[in-house]
Amino acid sequence: MSLKKKVLSVSLSGLMALGTVTAVALPVGAVGNGPEPGHGSIQTSILHTYEGMVDYLKTQDAKQEALELEVIGQTVKGRDIYLAKYISNPENPTILFLTQQHGNEQLTTEGALEFIKHLGTNKTKGVLENVNVLVIPMLNADGAMGDVNFSLDNYLADGDRHLTRYNANEVDLNREHDKPTEKMEVEVKALHENVFEKYDIDYMIDLHHQGAMSQTEGELVSGSILYPTNSEVKPEVLEGSKKLGAVVYGTLENTGWGHVGKYNGGNGANIGRNGAAIRYDISTLLFEMRGMSDHYIESYAIGQKSNGYLIKQTITTLDATVRAISDGSIESADTSFWDTLPTQTTRASEEDDNE
Repeated sequence: MSLKKKVLSVSLSGLMALGTVTAVALPVGAVGNGPEPGHGSIQTSILHTYEGMVDYLKTQDAKQEALELEVIGQTVKGRDIYLAKYISNPENPTILFLTQQHGNEQLTTEGALEFIKHLGTNKTKGVLENVNVLVIPMLNADGAMGDVNFSLDNYLADGDRHLTRYNANEVDLNREHDKPTEKMEVEVKALHENVFEKYDIDYMIDLHHQGAMSQTEGELVSGSILYPTNSEVKPEVLEGSKKLGAVVYGTLENTGWGHVGKYNGGNGANIGRNGAAIRYDISTLLFEMRGMSDHYIESYAIGQKSNGYLIKQTITTLDATVRAISDGSIESADTSFWDTLPTQTTRASEEDDNE
């Protein structure tokens, strides 16, 4: 990629710490391109089930003094929705990481779980003293488990279950954010009433997956980012969002295997990154990772050979943003890269899932 602007001045300790996030090994030769769809089987059995995720969270809760688990509500099918909290001082800046509004976008959840484990190690010693971290690792558990009130017979993946974008009522949870809370689907209602309205959140990264064939400058992206684009977002909230993007872009472009484009997303207030910014003045960033864990469109679902670097990309993103907020370097992030960051296009014919 020819775009090589200086994005963020990160402390030496932060750079050294980023090199320690090695929970997921990258396959030999892994780069942002990764295998194309059809290369490598699409398996759901290697992903955490809802029950496995809950067991994982409870194990980490027992090991980590700083971690607290909270149930913020239930899904349509009655599954508890978990929030992992690291709150050392309510006055600290707070960041929320939200994953799996769409149930078939699970590698961000896998990365978030590894990141929670990472926060309990000495590698993050001192970081949590100056930042509060909230993680919702699976908002749409019914969709992630394929426990829905409609057929998934046309979905592609092998394994113990299918995963779908929608909740059990076949509703896209990322199109609910402009409604009165009493009219939202129960998962989104829980997010708004028991997280957005309860905690003083400064930043949010809404983690998703997109199709596998998005590109900039002829190179397939490993992911794409976008700030809130609704005209009602306050200038200072937008600026914070762009700084959040600067941290992510600068970190991943410097890995040698990450390649980040600008997402071509909608302006509607019903979309999470826009709705949270408008309603709660949260600086938000959409991050769309490459490929999905399951889908009915073949070019969307990506084989497990790409899992390693995509999970690693999630962990690296979460770690970098937490450190930048903790040490204050996010305030000096250079947002000028947005002016020349190419908007991605689609390499081959592929329907647009639009975050």
